[in-house]
Amino acid sequence: MNTTAEWIFKSASESETQRLGVMLAKQLEPGAVIALNGNLGAGKTRLVQAIATALGVDPNEVNSPTFVLIQEYQGELPLYHFDTYRLKDTDEFLELGADDLLYADGVCLIEWADKVAEVLPRDLVQINIEHTSETARTFHFQGQGPRSVKIVTALQQKNDSPPE
Repeated sequence: MNTTAEWIFKSASESETQRLGVMLAKQLEPGAVIALNGNLGAGKTRLVQAIATALGVDPNEVNSPTFVLIQEYQGELPLYHFDTYRLKDTDEFLELGADDLLYADGVCLIEWADKVAEVLPRDLVQINIEHTSETARTFHFQGQGPRSVKIVTALQQKNDSPPE
């Protein structure tokens, strides 16, 4: 089995980003780690909202945890939403108890994940979001490790097949 998988999704609108979040949510299982990177305003929190909503979380509960650093949501799976933008270093991330959540039975969604990359599990889905216009985004997916390769491969296959 491949140890990495890559896929690119181009979204021209918020509704397409919502569709991507639904597609991704359907592939997630306990223990999945999603590392989100991109400039301010790229759409990291918007994608997290789409994933959380697809998993049964009230969309009004989901916002960027920039000042709280970690939000926990209860849906079909427990979701742990991290925002590491304001952290000084990985020690601060670990002091939050992040290492316990990274290996728990939920899904971890980490904004600004590149700031804490050295302590993240090796099996994770990296999503680099490129802001290409006011409404358009390009999502660059890379799955590393068995669980994450399965997720990225499934997304690619679902997107390549005709709508149901």
